[in-house]
Amino acid sequence: MKKILAALLCSLVSFGAVAAGNINTGKVLAEKYSCATCHGKDYASPIDPSYPKLAGQHRDYLEHALTAYKRGDAPNGRNNAIMTGQVKPLTNQDIKDLAAYLNSLPKSLVIHR
Repeated sequence: MKKILAALLCSLVSFGAVAAGNINTGKVLAEKYSCATCHGKDYASPIDPSYPKLAGQHRDYLEHALTAYKRGDAPNGRNNAIMTGQVKPLTNQDIKDLAAYLNSLPKSLVIHR
């Protein structure tokens, strides 16, 4: 009985980690899709001031934004040719992984003034 409970607990912990996103997988995806090209090598110094800082950004916001870019012109979507092209091949899990990685980075975001 104890072995079954231990196995179940390990499964739940593993599922929770995947559901929240895998930081290491997210790092690989950020490198693969060259996110630093526009958002800066530290993901906090974008090449254009109109591009967002991604490092330390809230995970749920990142997931929402990436999903909206994936929708493109569809209702509740965001229309940006570069971002839409970048996120089209991503799975929902890829989006969670990217969001987890970017959220884990040191932030330079101003929360209070």
